[in-house]
Amino acid sequence: MQKLGRDGYMLSHGVLAPDGAGDGQVLLASIYIPVLTVSPSVLKVKNNMPSAMELFEQKFSGGGKIHTIRAPGRVNLIGEHTDYNDGFVLPMAIEPEVRIICRKREDGMVRISSTAFPEKIAEFSVQQKVTRGESWTNYFRGVAAELLAAGIPLCGMDALVTNTLPVGGGLSSSAAIEVGTALAFLTLAGTSMDPARLALVCQKAEHEYALVPCGIMDQMIVASAQAGHATLYDCRSGEKKFVTMDPADLRVVIVNSMVKHELSGGEYAQRRKQCEEAVKFFAKGGINVRALRDVSMDQIQQAEGKLDATVLRRARHVVGENLRTQEAGAALTNGQYDRAGELMHQSHISLRDDYEVSCAELDFLVDTAMKIKGVYGARMTGGGFGGCIVAICQPRSVDAFGEQLSESYRKKYSLKPAIYPTNATAAAGEVR
Repeated sequence: MQKLGRDGYMLSHGVLAPDGAGDGQVLLASIYIPVLTVSPSVLKVKNNMPSAMELFEQKFSGGGKIHTIRAPGRVNLIGEHTDYNDGFVLPMAIEPEVRIICRKREDGMVRISSTAFPEKIAEFSVQQKVTRGESWTNYFRGVAAELLAAGIPLCGMDALVTNTLPVGGGLSSSAAIEVGTALAFLTLAGTSMDPARLALVCQKAEHEYALVPCGIMDQMIVASAQAGHATLYDCRSGEKKFVTMDPADLRVVIVNSMVKHELSGGEYAQRRKQCEEAVKFFAKGGINVRALRDVSMDQIQQAEGKLDATVLRRARHVVGENLRTQEAGAALTNGQYDRAGELMHQSHISLRDDYEVSCAELDFLVDTAMKIKGVYGARMTGGGFGGCIVAICQPRSVDAFGEQLSESYRKKYSLKPAIYPTNATAAAGEVR
């Protein structure tokens, strides 16, 4: 049964699989789906459903100050499967988000609830060794364990998690949960952490507890984004260049294919292994190669017939994607939106043909989007195998874009895509 919440979202009692989750790694959480296919920030609907704060008070007894932490999702404009190859990415934080309502406990116990399953509460203590538990709790457990390992004295907390990110859309729900959880613990402990260090702590939590060998991009952008900007990020050096995304000139639109996004541990690990095989091949030539970041397109061409054909295609995508991402950052900075869009489309073709992580539904959405007037470019975004595409277009074209794409997709697949126009938002933080 679906219910309409006070903030204008339809509460769907369901299951959220955080992006990047491996086999069996499932987070049970509430999913708030916009009633209309527009940005969540513009929805205003009145009704009598209890607010998230009221739900928190009903769930957890006791006194003390209540805090609300907001952690945005993210969309990657270009630079896919490059982060774990020491490459470049161009993500931005988006309006759909995770919110964690929390209150300090003095007994060291951590109790976490989801509005999707009001009868279920995850519990563990920060005064004892934090171990892995039921799969959906490991994101929270991992963050607590890594903060303790970093020397942060944590207190217990009661917490309620809500979410406006689309289900399995490749928009980084897992990183939002991790960074939001870390900020909840830090806020209640009365301390803070540098965003770069915070991102690394959350990445390690995902590696060690969720057992997903993710790169740093998701945690980085959720922890350090600037409102009104995308971030051109060097995954090796940690250098950031902020790229202006003026909504008066350019709109970003995310389209959820509604095809279940499952970045299985097997597929993800296989791609990483193939990249590592390519690195070993190029390093044998006496070249100083630590990652595919260090390989040139000339070297890729020279390896044809010598390196396994599949491994070569994987490497060609990564090397080409690094070049495209850097050029796209410069193009957006200079207002060259046509060129940025061309590079996004080239990225999609490479992900489809060389990295082989697209699917028929994503290809159809991208191909259709590229034919709509006012659209500069479109590509699949996220790990692949379903999920979302991202497009950049003229602001005046957003409505027509949504209407035409929805109608074409419905006729082809009998599915209605969820469409999210969004601005670039700020990093995670406390809502005051």
